[in-house]
Amino acid sequence: MTDTPQRPLRVLAAMSGGVDSAVAAARAAEAGHDVTGVHLALSANPQSFRTGARGCCTIEDSRDARRAADVIGIPFYVWDLADRFREDVVEDFIAEYEAGRTPNPCLRCNEKIKFAALLDKALALGFDAVCTGHYAKVVTLADGSRELHRASDMAKDQSYVLGVLDERQLAHALFPLGDTVTTKDEIRAEAEVRGLAVAKKPDSHDICFIADGDTQGFLAGRLGKAEGDIVDEAGAKLGTHEGAYGFTIGQRKGLRIGTPAADGKPRYVLDISPVDNTVTVGPAAALDVTALRAIKPRWCGTAPTGPGTYTAQLRAHGGETEVTAELVDGTLEVTFTEPARGVAPGQAIVLYDDTRVVGSATISTTTRATADVA
Repeated sequence: MTDTPQRPLRVLAAMSGGVDSAVAAARAAEAGHDVTGVHLALSANPQSFRTGARGCCTIEDSRDARRAADVIGIPFYVWDLADRFREDVVEDFIAEYEAGRTPNPCLRCNEKIKFAALLDKALALGFDAVCTGHYAKVVTLADGSRELHRASDMAKDQSYVLGVLDERQLAHALFPLGDTVTTKDEIRAEAEVRGLAVAKKPDSHDICFIADGDTQGFLAGRLGKAEGDIVDEAGAKLGTHEGAYGFTIGQRKGLRIGTPAADGKPRYVLDISPVDNTVTVGPAAALDVTALRAIKPRWCGTAPTGPGTYTAQLRAHGGETEVTAELVDGTLEVTFTEPARGVAPGQAIVLYDDTRVVGSATISTTTRATADVA
């Protein structure tokens, strides 16, 4: 099996203005592909984003991407996908938090924007593949089918946020950085050798449309303040909050609870109820999850049949945990070998068979060691 295309391709390189996507585009061109760079304008008002180039939607980012394309020697365009991004990513993000769930906007962007809207447009224009700076690998099997695998360097692996890609999308995806077993400093050094000015540019934020990193402030500005109660597991009021959407399952900091716990130990967010605007907190042990159900499964290849044993990743920067999983009437039912903590509805669970990404689904309900939580 191989992860290297056997013939030159017409490649559309998504260039965010950062160092990873610039190096990926340069490597694709160096490999002999016919590469065209494109920067996605994802903000309807990019001037409103702060300067400093730590997002991926600013005017600065667009200019950085254009300069990188000029150095590489490839054509370059800016495509306006702001309306689609706002509807499929930003509005979805707000609605999920309002419903008491914890979404991953990067995963949604890969699904709806980079490998749906962008890829569809690329194919319609005659391109063979979309290239990005993600750290992951597409492996082509002897029969021509594709698999998604973790990057060679686990420290930089980004396959979790690509777990929504199906086999058709994988057939048109290139990740030139997937085989890189180097530090980020070495990637920057490569960019500098190539003459790319983005070599020393800071990495982007996880949430590009919240440039200052204040997720709670962003949500408050769109959903408004809504005071509610913070209660313990017995329902006793411990404090108040200004919006249940500002909390996530497993959160410890920022609870502002005046009364200490009887055992003197920290409390964590156990449940978020948008119906009565209540946040329930309790001890760390109460976060233990033994099973979950997940909806909207997407498979990176053929859907598995019957129960199977896998490893699962529950957040973009989290570790792996062993699970058994089975698709039952369109819902993924997962049981943990050992209890997991901080598992929140709205998050994605991505299943792996060794380094191969089997697929992903969105967590809908969890079963705790002490109680069921919807």
